[in-house]
Amino acid sequence: MTKRTSNPTGSGAIIALLILIGAVGGGLLGQPSIGLLVGLALGIIIALLIYLGERGK
Repeated sequence: MTKRTSNPTGSGAIIALLILIGAVGGGLLGQPSIGLLVGLALGIIIALLIYLGERGK
């Protein structure tokens, strides 16, 4: 029997990038805190979608 090995994809970089983009975008609009929170929320959603997509494999 062969063991199935999988290499999970990390999502930390996606979360960090979206936090930074959200903070900069929010700063341009005068609301950096809201932009940071929106970036964080989008990053978490994308990370969860990646996790759920790989879990089924």
